[in-house]
Amino acid sequence: MDFYLTAILQSLCFAGIALGIFISMKIFKIPDITTDGSYTLGAVITGTLLSHKLPVLATYPIIMISGAVAGALTGLIHTKLKVNALLSGIIVMTGLYSINLTILGRSNLPLLDVETVYGFTNWSTNSILNSLFLLLIFTSLLISIVGYLLKTDFGLAMRATGNSETMIRALGVNTDRMKIIGLAISNSLVATSGFLMGQLQGFVDISMGIGIVIVGLGSVIIAETIINWLNITSVWFSLLIVVFGAVIFQLVLAFTLSVGIDATLLKLVTSVFVLLIVSLPRISFNKAV
Repeated sequence: MDFYLTAILQSLCFAGIALGIFISMKIFKIPDITTDGSYTLGAVITGTLLSHKLPVLATYPIIMISGAVAGALTGLIHTKLKVNALLSGIIVMTGLYSINLTILGRSNLPLLDVETVYGFTNWSTNSILNSLFLLLIFTSLLISIVGYLLKTDFGLAMRATGNSETMIRALGVNTDRMKIIGLAISNSLVATSGFLMGQLQGFVDISMGIGIVIVGLGSVIIAETIINWLNITSVWFSLLIVVFGAVIFQLVLAFTLSVGIDATLLKLVTSVFVLLIVSLPRISFNKAV
């Protein structure tokens, strides 16, 4: 049971990635690979600051700003230098690897003797349940904040930029600015996942972000499938389904490991699973036709 609880904990840590990918991919239609670097950036800065005894509550705003700067840089390269969005993300992600390694100073950093955010909850004698309670609260706050943002006039302008950039530009909205701010918000959420995951696993590693974009992408694709099946139009409910998609994604991987699949094949299994959930609706549709 604890095995699957741990998978749920990880999925809640990845809620920020799922929400961030939802903003970049589904709202702005931008495949943002910056995710791999900003996730690690959030974890690396967290580990470095906590190891220097900076309080957790003072660390988090720095994490959010750092992720936002990374996303904004991708947005600037894409909008101002007219570089392809995918290539812009790759450029920033590649640069972030060196930045992360410079900040960390080594390949990995243990976080065993530092105060973490999970120390704020001691409602149960079971540490896993304590972490679960805290992550549920944290995730609920993220959904509430992002949902509120998307319902404001600014959020509507963001959504309109992704749906019809020409139309919203004709109404006087600076679409370049919307993309820059949108990518900044997206990567700020992704860095939050690094902040939570680094503390949950008790160490920070320079390579922990490699391929992490597939987690967010898989979560969003699962959510999109459910949203289409149920014809959901509510922004709040859609965001909740996105987080639920992250939970499903991690539970499937946990089940894969529990049945004896070699852990070295986990990335392959992840890729096949994402391919399956992407193609299954299309295969069903073609059969119906």
